[in-house]
Amino acid sequence: MQRSRWSNETGSASLEFLTVGVILLVPLVYLVLAMSAIQAGALAVEGAARQAARVAVQAIDAGAADAAVERAVRVTLDDYGIDADAASVVVSCTPTGDCLAAEERVRVMVSASVSLPLVPEFLSLDRATSVPLEGTATQTVSRFASNTSTAVTGGSGR
Repeated sequence: MQRSRWSNETGSASLEFLTVGVILLVPLVYLVLAMSAIQAGALAVEGAARQAARVAVQAIDAGAADAAVERAVRVTLDDYGIDADAASVVVSCTPTGDCLAAEERVRVMVSASVSLPLVPEFLSLDRATSVPLEGTATQTVSRFASNTSTAVTGGSGR
């Protein structure tokens, strides 16, 4: 008698396992995709800021520094698939404000937004679900630098 009660439920465990598995697996896969997109964006803005600060302290004049910073940010963000035109870059210098003076600290801040994956552009949902990211880096101009040119313009936002 006990055997007939169990025999009525044959095959339902595999169906329940598949149903619960799909219900739990889909959000888990999306979470992994979303976190990897955010991590890639974070690496992109940090790398862009670091590279821009490095090229800014090695420039020979203000025009070359601005061009090098813009080029470094654009290339780095493009490598990670982030729209470089939507990013903003701010360059600041301390203590004197002359970014090319010896022992000057050049700080570069790069800001960008990363859209979450699989979000449609319909009704601007991709903008509403984007995650703003910011990366900063500071480099010091060599104490042996002999640049006496004008300062790099701070706040060259794009």
